[in-house]
Amino acid sequence: MKFTDPAAFTASRAWDALDIAEIEGASVRLHWTDEPYKWHVNDGAEVFVVLSGVVDMHYRADGHEHVRRLEAGDICLAEPGDEHVAHPNGPARVLVVEKKGSV
Repeated sequence: MKFTDPAAFTASRAWDALDIAEIEGASVRLHWTDEPYKWHVNDGAEVFVVLSGVVDMHYRADGHEHVRRLEAGDICLAEPGDEHVAHPNGPARVLVVEKKGSV
């Protein structure tokens, strides 16, 4: 058994991660950040769970940019091909499940 306290996890730079597990080709990682990521498109599905803090998820659909505010407990599924970028509002901890090696 392995237990992780997300509230105790910090990192030396934005989007550093603690590897939690690899399950059948998917990585489960706890990220700490206080800065935006970068616009990207995953080649597989990505599940994004805000554990603490607030994150504005920017995404492009129908030729327009949209923003959805995610708070602790909120879950976002980015399907393959969904262009998106996460912008935290202050420090945030996020659990990400995606294909191992994805951007």
